[in-house]
Amino acid sequence: MLVRAVTAPGLRRWCRGRRGAAAACFPLGRALLGVRGAEAAVFLQGLLTNDVTQLVAAADAPPALYAHALNVQGRCLYDVILYRLHGSTAEEPHILLECDSSVLDSLQKHLKLYKIRRKVTITPCPDLSLWAVIPGEQPGDASALPKSADQALLLTPDPRAEVMGWRLIAKKGANLSEIIPGSQIGDVQEYHRHRYKQGIPEGVKDLPPGVALPLESNLAFMNGISFTKGCYIGQELTARTHHMGVIRKRLLPVRFPAPLPSAGIPEGSEILTESGKPAGKFRAGGGELGIALLRLAHVNEPLCIKLGGDRVKLSATTPEWWPKAAAK
Repeated sequence: MLVRAVTAPGLRRWCRGRRGAAAACFPLGRALLGVRGAEAAVFLQGLLTNDVTQLVAAADAPPALYAHALNVQGRCLYDVILYRLHGSTAEEPHILLECDSSVLDSLQKHLKLYKIRRKVTITPCPDLSLWAVIPGEQPGDASALPKSADQALLLTPDPRAEVMGWRLIAKKGANLSEIIPGSQIGDVQEYHRHRYKQGIPEGVKDLPPGVALPLESNLAFMNGISFTKGCYIGQELTARTHHMGVIRKRLLPVRFPAPLPSAGIPEGSEILTESGKPAGKFRAGGGELGIALLRLAHVNEPLCIKLGGDRVKLSATTPEWWPKAAAK
């Protein structure tokens, strides 16, 4: 697949802005699916929650967007990040969709089901690799310009939240230390711990297909939905919930005290209040950190999960990056 490298100016700006700090680069087990053609944005517009036409706008087009693909009941099927690879409106639209690698085939089938006669091609991109780049605090030589910008296709802020750093798409086998001087390769488990600490869901464990609701999953907080774009699959329930303004449950970061049970915390475990009332469901986690769907009325109460005859305590917090009004 031939794409035009668009990163050199962005990389230079990034390096200048990160003087005195080393970045950690995490290889992600996410997959990339290319959607290319004159009608690429219009095609995706009817399938995703965000306004995909922004990616082909004449001026100030964002390089990346976050969105969900919903089923007809308004529940999440796929969480995706979209990347614009075409440099201008004069080029044929070329959009990459980042998704959980376990649903790559089903997402491709989902798109092809609705393609009909659209002038688009839909192909996986196994020759590309995806990285999360989290700025660090250790000294590093970030002032040097990259020597191999041609190895990178895109370096852009994560569109979900500033606390998630940057997303980098590079050629498979690219040398990250040449693309981002002074960077270090990190353990992907540390990336997931960072996500859970910030309450950022990602993939099918955090957002079970056909179960997770977009607004309960904080899609609006993560810039992943447009309420003015018009119709898309699953819009009716989502729009009604938004306009009613009542969201009683949300995904929140949770923390367990050490030591944890040797078998860990089962995904989907019911979370209870101290008095035994249902408070929510544990979705997934890593070590003492995790993410859970909780009733907002019980967030500040002592919480627990029953495992056998034992009770495992946990606490929930409201992320600092949330809008101030939402944290009340």
